Amino acid sequence: MTDSAIEVRGLWKVYGPKAERLVDSPDADLPRAELEAKTGCVVAMRNISLDVAAGEVFVVMGLSGSGKSTLVRCLTRLIEPTAGTIRIGDSDVTGADREQLLAIRRHKVSMVFQHFGLLPHRTLIDNIAFGLEVQHVSKPERRAKAEAILDLVGLAGLGSRKPDQLSGGMQQRVGLARALATDPEILLFDEPFSALDPLIRRDMQDEIIRLRREVNKTMVFITHDLSEALRLGDRIAIMRDGQFVQVGTPEEVVGAPADEYVRNFVRDVPRSHVVAVDSVMLPPADSDYCGTVPVGTKVRDVVAEVAGSELPVRIVDANGVTVGSIDRVTVLAVIAGGDLVSAGQG
Repeated sequence: MTDSAIEVRGLWKVYGPKAERLVDSPDADLPRAELEAKTGCVVAMRNISLDVAAGEVFVVMGLSGSGKSTLVRCLTRLIEPTAGTIRIGDSDVTGADREQLLAIRRHKVSMVFQHFGLLPHRTLIDNIAFGLEVQHVSKPERRAKAEAILDLVGLAGLGSRKPDQLSGGMQQRVGLARALATDPEILLFDEPFSALDPLIRRDMQDEIIRLRREVNKTMVFITHDLSEALRLGDRIAIMRDGQFVQVGTPEEVVGAPADEYVRNFVRDVPRSHVVAVDSVMLPPADSDYCGTVPVGTKVRDVVAEVAGSELPVRIVDANGVTVGSIDRVTVLAVIAGGDLVSAGQG
């Protein structure tokens, strides 16, 4: 993609002596224990290439030790990659000197971690304004911006409180507000909600979805939770042993797993919750319709309509033009499972 917000090519991270020797070598493919015994090195990430489009939510998921957190931390060189190139917009991250790298971290990218990292002695307003303070923004301006961002994340009027007066979910909202305050082009999330209980976690996912609509930031989101990945991601990369096993839309990952590893990951996911009607639609019908839905509607949301009628459901685009239909047989085929090879095929 020529308009990529993030462009990564051939990225490696190897820990150990003479790490660069392992890049693209046959030894890099050895089992972890055997490689460590032979070379004293561990390959955390190997030959990763990716493009993230402006405004996209790109989710990287995998089990512990798969390399996903290493990847997101390499994007701003919090961890130094062993080999490869990273570009953020028009900035060459891998070639940046110390001052250039600080400028990228302060102005282009913000990161939200699992552990909130709030300053306990500061009020919420001052926590949120911290990045602006580092940028030498005047105190009145940064406080005004912090107040506006606090309102954006649903915590209006709480600016004078200290972090220890808040619940975990509210603290994470402050962490999110702090990341947004500097108006970065890109937000990086490293398992930000994994310490939260399920209900609060769901609320925070909703918050990300809402903010994505309102502020339209490019996001890279790291998680080990498949349901979270499917809810948030425009595309999902599944990692294993430092490599991407599959990269695709939620529909592609669930409907056409690349291998047995991915298939085992997604086997308990109801297809109807992920697959959109326009991915499996039939041509427009000659008959009447029992209802109308826009493209992007999930199959599960038309179950009630097709169950109560022999007629198909009309599918329309953003301009209200009929682009296809979906009937009871197609809905049942999606619910029954099986790989969905491509759009328009069930």
